[in-house]
Amino acid sequence: MAKYFALLERRVDVVYRAADLFLPATGRLVADSGRSIFLEEHFRQHGSMKTFRWEIPYQCIVRLGESVTPPETPERVSSPSATEGATHAGLLPLKNRPREA
Repeated sequence: MAKYFALLERRVDVVYRAADLFLPATGRLVADSGRSIFLEEHFRQHGSMKTFRWEIPYQCIVRLGESVTPPETPERVSSPSATEGATHAGLLPLKNRPREA
């Protein structure tokens, strides 16, 4: 029986164990097999939309709950104000470097 069936298609925050590390993850819960959950996240990379999916086995889940933060939309991430905020925080934007012959 699927433990997290009630949270399907909702955005969730998960803390899971990988070896000796506890890792956080946030994404949309797209499936629950009864042994694992499957999360999905969409993002923009080099101008095209990408999808990242991952599986987390039940025995690795430390904590799982519905997320209270809204998802980052690709438009919000790539907006000029986000770049300006990163510059003010001391981070420099990456630039394309010419290839050396």
